[in-house]
Amino acid sequence: MRTEQNINELEALKQKEIMERLKVRIAKKTEELGRPLTYCSVCFGCQMNAKDSEKLEGILETIGYVRSESEDADFLIMNTCTVRENANLRVYGRLGQLKKYKKKNPNMLIALCGCMMQESLVVEKIKQSYRHVDIIFGTHNVFKLAELIENKLNSKGMVIDIWEGTTEIVEDLPSDRKYDFKCGVNIMFGCNNFCSYCIVPYVRGRERSRKPEDIIAEIKNLVADGVVEVMLLGQNVNSYGKNLENPLSFAQLLEQIEEIEGLKRIRFMTSHPKDLSDELIAVMAKSKKICKHLHLPMQSGSTKVLADMNRRYTKEDYLALVEKIKTAIPDISLTTDIIVGFPTETEADIEETLDVVRKVRFDSAFTFIYSKRTGTPAATMEFAATEEEIKERFDRLLKEVQDIAKETCSKDQGKIMEVLVEGLDEQDDSLLTGRLSNNILVHFPGDASLIGTFQNVKLIKSKGFYYIGERV
Repeated sequence: MRTEQNINELEALKQKEIMERLKVRIAKKTEELGRPLTYCSVCFGCQMNAKDSEKLEGILETIGYVRSESEDADFLIMNTCTVRENANLRVYGRLGQLKKYKKKNPNMLIALCGCMMQESLVVEKIKQSYRHVDIIFGTHNVFKLAELIENKLNSKGMVIDIWEGTTEIVEDLPSDRKYDFKCGVNIMFGCNNFCSYCIVPYVRGRERSRKPEDIIAEIKNLVADGVVEVMLLGQNVNSYGKNLENPLSFAQLLEQIEEIEGLKRIRFMTSHPKDLSDELIAVMAKSKKICKHLHLPMQSGSTKVLADMNRRYTKEDYLALVEKIKTAIPDISLTTDIIVGFPTETEADIEETLDVVRKVRFDSAFTFIYSKRTGTPAATMEFAATEEEIKERFDRLLKEVQDIAKETCSKDQGKIMEVLVEGLDEQDDSLLTGRLSNNILVHFPGDASLIGTFQNVKLIKSKGFYYIGERV
């Protein structure tokens, strides 16, 4: 009997065979042109998308394409996001500009994938208005890129392969990591929460957890290849393991990962407040490797709005959870997401949100104005405020968040702390940029030889959201 594991292994083998065939075709085309074929990868959205793009880039490089930063490359792939309407508009704008590149280079291939492609109306619009697009696929079949390219090279029409859902988890394929020393690791896919404003469960599908032994094996291989920090990725990591044949909690998975020799730091996101357990807090508190940072999306401080959002916790629940976390882990850095202008939000509701911000004192917060997503329950709700009122509330909240963050992020000034060096400072290449365990950035003098290493740095001056330091 073929098991799910066997099916996934067979699929990975099939894709690798296709890649070998494509290698020959790409090499032949390279010889004809007298230059390498180039690809450009554009990624919008979350870290799950960024991880998917690493896989896509790994496949493209395996078959013979060479990376380019220019969108007039021989192969352009755009990994899309659809969390907010503006992300969709940016993609349409780019597609219009790409038409001129396609005219100049008829052999150019344009591929679109990601969350936006899971919306049927989007795909129809592209079919009608952007006929120069060659390949369209979604979030569930990223691993099939080589097969889709081969299909396109063997046909004249647009190749469209959108899956409504899947149980397949095919991970044993090439991946082009952005960093040698840190890496994202998918532990689960999809979401079961159906918050009333969110399109993600509809485009990413229902929750599917990877087997713990596969996750451990992947991380061990990464560590053997020089990785010292991993970011565990899932739409809601706190619900990891519930659909496994042998259920395992997220906290238990973290304990297993902690045992991996050579791994220095563990990060994870995103955590839904309703599923954050006492067991997880205890594991974080005693851990020597889990970073002192927790991203805990609040979305609103109003219990009424939270109910309308289908978040399944109250303002009081959230505050009690934060108190529990801070008591167990006093040096924790808390960050959050907040939506302003949800349809039912009133002035009293935004004051409730401001009250939570003042009580929790987040190290930073990602603040967004609500974006209507067709197909979600919130899209049919009447607005309680005008656009002007929502903008004024957003500005007020943003100022409060920033003022508090400047104070909370300066609390370690003067201390010597360990920094993982991530690269050269983008504004001044005599400085290095690194990250503390609590996720705050530090800039300090040094050279590129230190990238990927841990350094003890004295935090000389807080600049609000980052430090200037010096190596000791």
